[in-house]
Amino acid sequence: MGKMIYLDNAATTRTAPEVVQAMMPYFSELYGNPSSVYDFAGRSKEAVDRARGQIAGVLGAKKEEIYFTAGGTESDNWALKAAFEAYKAKGNHIITTKIEHHAILHTCEYLEKNRGARITYLDVDENGIIRLEDLEKAITPETILISVMFANNEIGSVQPIKEIGMIAREHGILFHTDAVQAFCQLPINVDECGIDMLSSSAHKINGPKGIGFLYIRKGVKNRSFIHGGAQERKRRAGTENVPGIVGYGVAAQRACDSMEERTDKERRLRDYLIQRITTEIPYVKLNGHPEKRLPNNVNVSFRFVEGESLLLMLDSYGICGSSGSACTSGSLDPSHVLLAIGLPHEIAHGSLRLTLSEETTKEDIDFTVDKLKEIVQNLRNMSPLYEDFMKKQK
Repeated sequence: MGKMIYLDNAATTRTAPEVVQAMMPYFSELYGNPSSVYDFAGRSKEAVDRARGQIAGVLGAKKEEIYFTAGGTESDNWALKAAFEAYKAKGNHIITTKIEHHAILHTCEYLEKNRGARITYLDVDENGIIRLEDLEKAITPETILISVMFANNEIGSVQPIKEIGMIAREHGILFHTDAVQAFCQLPINVDECGIDMLSSSAHKINGPKGIGFLYIRKGVKNRSFIHGGAQERKRRAGTENVPGIVGYGVAAQRACDSMEERTDKERRLRDYLIQRITTEIPYVKLNGHPEKRLPNNVNVSFRFVEGESLLLMLDSYGICGSSGSACTSGSLDPSHVLLAIGLPHEIAHGSLRLTLSEETTKEDIDFTVDKLKEIVQNLRNMSPLYEDFMKKQK
């Protein structure tokens, strides 16, 4: 196998060299515990504070509104569980969507089964976008939280976040968004969007794994999530992951500074990839909104093809892709996102997600499409369903 072509950046990204370089001193040189009082430990505390400021600056937030976590999944759990406990005297109703990440959906299931929550799961249209009128209709006097992801991790569709924020604000309801895929891929200002809580994860933007944050707007009641110490203003106990936090700060600043140029390049390559696939391979469908989508996301479904076989054959050429969320890659069930936008099971099973990065080249795209054309045709030639279909076409 020659060069690897990595097109699974929605699952994780390469940690940038400057991020690794910034983290290194905090493993073995500046290893003090930020909670200790002596000067040596103060160097670690200063580094954590600096990273908090870097991240807050990207969002237009205040430093004290950024709480570090172990990643997006923890942040989603914290946002929903703690908000529910804090506001349950007002009501028990949460509104979310059918295409959320499982970190949201499974947390909602837990709250429903174990805490007495009532959950409304909004439908989406064929492009994966919620209808604002459905959101308005779902609101009741008991609604305490709306949680809608900023951009979908599988099909890339971007939700009308500002409009959702306005509706939540008008009704006095908290608004949380899972922005794991959108942070530093799309401009986000928490005040302009009316966001009260926001989840993110470093490894999606060339930062390290195992570190994320939850933005909580000042004034929002949100209970402590982990008890034991005074870290993160007594809301998330446990010694801070200083190297990870430092890395996230640098990654966020780096991604913010390069966002316009980087995403312009990704968008051009994304559209070129979509154009080649949809014009050169028959019986293929683009999933997600054709325009309101993440700059680096392509999700397509091939009729008469099984997704797992497609991925394995791409891998034999050194091409890394996925069929959906990395968190559910071991599942044999079709994507809940693809089913929610109306795809039948047999077509949903033939889906492929390719997500680009700043390192992706036009040559990578051309090689991938050339191999994809061969693979799809070979798989279809082995399919009795495809054979029957072609006979009927004649």
